[in-house]
Amino acid sequence: MIRLDRVPLAERLQDRLTSLTGDIREVRSGKTRIVRARELWRSRSAVKHDLRAALGTFAAGRDRCMYCGDNEGTDIDHYRPVSLKPLLTFAWLNHLLACSRCNSHHKRDEFPVDGDGEPLLLDPTVDPAEHLFLALNVGLYLALTPRGDATIRVCGLNRDVLARGRRTAFDTVTLLLRQWAPAANRFAVAFRDGTEDALIIEPELMMIERTICEQPFADVLYAMVRQANGAGADEVFSDREDLLPVLRSPMLRDRFEIAMRTDWGDR
Repeated sequence: MIRLDRVPLAERLQDRLTSLTGDIREVRSGKTRIVRARELWRSRSAVKHDLRAALGTFAAGRDRCMYCGDNEGTDIDHYRPVSLKPLLTFAWLNHLLACSRCNSHHKRDEFPVDGDGEPLLLDPTVDPAEHLFLALNVGLYLALTPRGDATIRVCGLNRDVLARGRRTAFDTVTLLLRQWAPAANRFAVAFRDGTEDALIIEPELMMIERTICEQPFADVLYAMVRQANGAGADEVFSDREDLLPVLRSPMLRDRFEIAMRTDWGDR
């Protein structure tokens, strides 16, 4: 899971959501309100189509699930379930892009809260780094807080298929960054010198960046960059020490923050 920056919603679509929320608000009874919210949600396919498109504009990679980062995000998830907060059924800030596995088989209507009623489930549009740590060599998330623990459990973030995928992504990104680094150095020199070589090199650079960003598990590169700049980096990258200067490069951070639609937030 990585931090994603939610985009503003088009005014016309926001007006439609506000109107639908008004329809739900007119129903006073709690149970009846939930029924009405679900009826409206099921019947508004055009609105859901536009919402999914809007969510795709800030999802990682090729519209990846905002929870697991592996599968295509096919479902609109209600962060706060309709069964608990029907008035948020059409609230833009309550919508996330999820795969059917995370949405239907894991999270469903589960929404744990702490003793004060505050959410324990992490919202990917709020930086999860203080709550979750990705152990790159094994592909498993470690909980740093009760919120991290609840999110791992509710979303099934450590199921075996995801752990194996993250380990593979760690090796794949390593190989691609070893191709990216010399191309980036050649581009930087050509750009500095104002030569036409920059125009020749940049497409190669962009191809590698696109390959990295469109694969599943954007959280792996995110974790690699953060951990390369943190304590214990030499141990984490003991079998690939040559990556440390690359991962610490301002050029890599600048280019991939744009490409991944996220930021590392620690500069």
